[in-house]
Amino acid sequence: MSFNSLGLSEPLLKALSRQGYKTPTTIQEKAIPAIFKGGDLLASAQTGTGKTAGFTLPLLQILSESPVQRKRPIKVLILTPTRELAAQILMNLEQYSQFLDIRSTVIFGGVSANPQINALQKGVDILVATPGRLLDLESQHKLSLSQVEHLVLDEADRMLDMGFLRDIKRILRLLPTKRQNLLFSATFSKEIKQLANTFLTNPAIVEATPENTTVDKINQTVYRVDKKKKPALIIELIKKGNWRQVLVFTRTKYGANKLAEKMSKNGINAAAIHGNKSQNARTKALADFKKGTVRVLVATDIAARGLDIPLLPHVVNYELPNVPEDYVHRIGRTGRAGANGEAVSLVSIEELDLIKNIAKLIGFNPKTKTLEGFEPTDEIVEKPKAQKPSANRNPRSNQGRSNQRKSSGNKPKRRRY
Repeated sequence: MSFNSLGLSEPLLKALSRQGYKTPTTIQEKAIPAIFKGGDLLASAQTGTGKTAGFTLPLLQILSESPVQRKRPIKVLILTPTRELAAQILMNLEQYSQFLDIRSTVIFGGVSANPQINALQKGVDILVATPGRLLDLESQHKLSLSQVEHLVLDEADRMLDMGFLRDIKRILRLLPTKRQNLLFSATFSKEIKQLANTFLTNPAIVEATPENTTVDKINQTVYRVDKKKKPALIIELIKKGNWRQVLVFTRTKYGANKLAEKMSKNGINAAAIHGNKSQNARTKALADFKKGTVRVLVATDIAARGLDIPLLPHVVNYELPNVPEDYVHRIGRTGRAGANGEAVSLVSIEELDLIKNIAKLIGFNPKTKTLEGFEPTDEIVEKPKAQKPSANRNPRSNQGRSNQRKSSGNKPKRRRY
């Protein structure tokens, strides 16, 4: 199938050709015709599936076919969970609309609101926003959502994880009742279905998995190691393998900072990216990583959501995620565009159950290794099984002791394990 067969206009096809895109991905094949029909859409698409083009291309075409209004009220609202993803979507919109008379802008927190307000005052057709900054500017009457015709909730599962449900409901109350709603999520969890039921009307449902599945294109390896040896092991792997561009995932912001500092002290130029970093610091770290001056980017899941890093060769799970689906999101950042990628997980004894759950989800057991000098010394200690009462034990004696406790009025002591 070609983009032309999806009914896209000549200006969009020309822009796609300039970007080097030749054939649509699965989510684009399914979502674009559904959006053109005008109904609501519930779509499941993971990182790396091309979902951004799946909703931006048809919306751009729909807007381009309508008369341009002088004041350009916001017609399309795209909500995203993170600043990086919002900025990435705006960049895609600008690339795809380069031959159209469409204005787009982005608003998010962490930076001055004044340039964003100035852009809004000039009039925009498409607004990409994170919930907090959107509500903030709306409360100041710096923008109006009264003429929105299309709403996109991108990465809705992450928005719920980040606690944006209340903000989303507030935003929905600000929008016109009559509009097209598009919800994109990595999974159709119970919470996502509940959210969808609150504002989607008879939605078309489409699902797509990445073109390059985790098994086919990504070499997955698990290194068993003691928790305290993880910093030294990851430094050894990077130096020994001469890895030049590595995205490392930690569970916490503190852990990201600590690991990046340790790597820098050991001669590996590293930077941390997480929610406590300013937007300027996050933007600089990502830019330096892309151009190679930063060799290792250490990130939390939330900060890494929406990062666009083409042809990333190495992803390391320094700590496994608690949610198995997040593992798929993480390693899906490598092995894109037909290239092979490598995903390495450092697994301590505390994480053995997590890797079992991940293997069950993806239907694949990653190769397990140890590196000489970093062999795990921990062992699984079996909990002692409760002894069964002996068959020849005198039940009368037990009864007597029980009665004795009752008669004494003292409750038996509760053991603490």
